[in-house]
Amino acid sequence: MLQAQIFIDKDELHENEKLYEYIMDFLFSAKVAGATAFEGLVGFGPGNTQMQRPRRLFSFDEPPMLITFTDEDEKVKEVICELRKVFKGGLIITHAVEEW
Repeated sequence: MLQAQIFIDKDELHENEKLYEYIMDFLFSAKVAGATAFEGLVGFGPGNTQMQRPRRLFSFDEPPMLITFTDEDEKVKEVICELRKVFKGGLIITHAVEEW
C-alpha cells in the first residue's frame, strides 16, 4: 500500500472552487480507499521567507493544508497522474505503509 500526501495552501482555488474541496471530490470520484484533509496551524515551504502563522492577530498568511490518501500502489500512482493533468501546484509525496 501507498500513502500520498498533498501539501497546498487552504485558500488556493481550482477555477472557482477551493482546491482542497476539488481534490477531495476528485479522490472520492476516483474511489480511493480513504482520504482526509487536515488544516495546519503553522508551516513553511520553498519560497517562504518566514513561517506562515495564519491564526495570529492581523495575519494575512494562508493556512497550510495536508490531504492524505491511501490505496494500493498502482491505484495511488494512477490517481496522482490523473490529478497532475489538472493540478500542477503543491507538493505531492508518497511512501509505503502497512495496514494493521
